[in-house]
Amino acid sequence: MKLSALISLFIKAALAIALTIFSTAVLFGQETAEKAGKAEAKVKYKEFCSNNNSWNGSDRVSFNEMREMTLPATGNLSVDGGRNGGIRVKGENRGDVLVRACVQTWGTTDAEAKSLASSVRISTSPQIKAEGASEEGWSVSYEILAPRNTDLKLTAHNGGISIGSVDGRLEFETTNGGVSLNDVGGDVKGKTTNGGVNVSLTGNAWRGSGLDVQTSNGGVNLSIPDNYAANIETGTVNGGFHSDIASLSVEKDERNRPRATKLNAALNGGGAPIRVVTTNGGIHISSAERSTN
Repeated sequence: MKLSALISLFIKAALAIALTIFSTAVLFGQETAEKAGKAEAKVKYKEFCSNNNSWNGSDRVSFNEMREMTLPATGNLSVDGGRNGGIRVKGENRGDVLVRACVQTWGTTDAEAKSLASSVRISTSPQIKAEGASEEGWSVSYEILAPRNTDLKLTAHNGGISIGSVDGRLEFETTNGGVSLNDVGGDVKGKTTNGGVNVSLTGNAWRGSGLDVQTSNGGVNLSIPDNYAANIETGTVNGGFHSDIASLSVEKDERNRPRATKLNAALNGGGAPIRVVTTNGGIHISSAERSTN
């Protein structure tokens, strides 16, 4: 065999070996990244179900158990957090609904708390709701991943409500708990009695007919992009008023105190109505760009 042919054969063999090594490395890297992502997700979801481990400061012991279930997406989702559960819904590009339910129970012994957890049943139709043998000693909180275009009806009593990246007809109400809304759209209405309200608007205009959220006892934090166009209504009866956006500020007196604690203004030419009000609590309006820097 000629020397040139031997060299050509050697080069081809070397290239084949290099390609095999490269492909293996890429596949190994992808597999490692996927494993790392799954491990990170498991830690995150474990944290979701491990933050509540006391019972009014008493010596009762608690037991936590996370249950997962996948439901078909129907475009509508109704969730009842019960007496002591919170609800968090996040929209994703997916075709089903993933429900993570954190069941927490309390008892005088570990065995009693664990036994009580086994009596808690979670139904998913027509509403996601938990029921137990008694109304005392347990709670169920929910973390739900749903399609971005989903109508929601959420209720709680002693628990917060959080919604992110969902567009639809969103209705929610809680008595003792905060409300957090981030990157939502559609026809959104909700309220809390005792809890703060945090709203983060995204994009340059509201997607849908508008937003109407109120609290009786709690502060309001409203984050708005600088180029956002909307009709903004906010205010308080008993509380201060501060705005980082000049066009959404109120006049102040000679002592630098707000002359009024209500605001109704067209921002960047106006648009969909954005109403976030409180009765007893302060108002703080911030620029989304500044808060992320």
